[in-house]
Amino acid sequence: MARGVGDILQGLESGEFSSVEITQDYLERIERLNPSLNCFISVTGEIALEQARAADAARAAGEAGPLCGVPLAHKDLFCTDGVRTSCGSRMLDNFIAPYDATVIAQCKRDGAVMLGKTNMDEFAMGSSNENSYYGPVANPWDPARVPGGSSGGSAAAVAAGLTPAATGTDTGGSIRQPAALCGVTGIKPTYGRVSRYGMVAFASSLDQGGPLAHSAADCARLLQTMAGFDQRDSTSADTALPDFSAGLDGGLAGRRIGLPKEYFAEGLDARLGDVIQQAIDELQQMGAELVEISLANIDLSIPVYYVIAMAEASSNLSRYDGVRFGHRCDDPADLEDLYKRSRWEGFGAEVKRRIMIGTYALSAGYYDAYYLKAQQLRRLIKQDFQQAFTRVDYILAPVTPETAFEIGAKANDPVSMYLQDIYTISLNLAGLPGISLPAGFVDGLPVGMQLIGNYFDESGLLAAAHAYQQVTDWHLREPGS
Repeated sequence: MARGVGDILQGLESGEFSSVEITQDYLERIERLNPSLNCFISVTGEIALEQARAADAARAAGEAGPLCGVPLAHKDLFCTDGVRTSCGSRMLDNFIAPYDATVIAQCKRDGAVMLGKTNMDEFAMGSSNENSYYGPVANPWDPARVPGGSSGGSAAAVAAGLTPAATGTDTGGSIRQPAALCGVTGIKPTYGRVSRYGMVAFASSLDQGGPLAHSAADCARLLQTMAGFDQRDSTSADTALPDFSAGLDGGLAGRRIGLPKEYFAEGLDARLGDVIQQAIDELQQMGAELVEISLANIDLSIPVYYVIAMAEASSNLSRYDGVRFGHRCDDPADLEDLYKRSRWEGFGAEVKRRIMIGTYALSAGYYDAYYLKAQQLRRLIKQDFQQAFTRVDYILAPVTPETAFEIGAKANDPVSMYLQDIYTISLNLAGLPGISLPAGFVDGLPVGMQLIGNYFDESGLLAAAHAYQQVTDWHLREPGS
């Protein structure tokens, strides 16, 4: 079976196989492996084959789009016309979206085939994919371990070969962290690069959609389709969209890469640190210049993020009241009982925890002390990055403090779970782009490294990652190989 998006496009163009044939191969693999991995919430086999037939006809007519006939999977918080969009929650278990999110519409426009909707932490709240109403996702490298979250279903599906690529979202690391734990490549674009229209909101000032795939080259192809200005999204950036694939051969010679001393201090598993150091040595041999930098306020990222994210979650999730859409309790005694029981039954424990904390942070008497103060500190974190980018082209960092942990190991320790995002959330606070790419293994489990770029420099990040992947093969490794 062709493994990557580029391989599939080459096979389709050469006539080696049709879109229907490759789609059937993936659907059969999903049917065989998904029961044990639980990567998909919904498998849309009939839709996929219908789209594949249309793609084959378009290619035969000389009207093939950039992703014509390529099977993809979508994280289950992108609204998809006529298909359940659950956000991994009982609250939306019966919600059939009446329209397409911009990301879905643009994938359809470019001829992609939708295999299904992937599992995720409920409303994207989590770092392990254990918070889903539909059960945890298993990591293909070790099914007893988590794949990361919240885009764990997408990352695991790519790693296991259930799809060549998938969409995800990143609010505090939810593309990059599962990409690292599953040994795939994932990019979080600059805030505003990808439209949030039709992407169910967790924290509106932090959420950003992006692709997960095996390689930076495949991420470039998918990001080309996903990105672009959308007047329906007030936060969408009206800025030029480069050809991400055309810029892949930029290389690393002469590029200055910053190494934040705060990211390589206490808290990082020494074995992961050794893997990252080997990657740093490789980048230096490729011609990159390494510069030690400091991000003085980076230690504030965790408390700042969790105040802002939970406050915005409290606001965004207030719409789920049992009246307009979503779960509704049976036989409510009155309106107050309807609200209380519908929300209590519809939301899981982690979502309730975040709503309660966020509501408290926004309440009278505490808004200035918590939410407003967090926004002020957010500015300082952003300024640290801006200052760093006057000295360097990219910043290199770990993605996670440890490899994938066992399912259930941190279920009763929310703070420990939150600390899994310690290296990723600062980018969301600053709105910067970042890419996670495989850099090695510890005890047979993947380790990812993270490259951080300046605003709207996804092309540079993808080129740097591609250059590294041209001289290494970590991204080519497969579970069980």
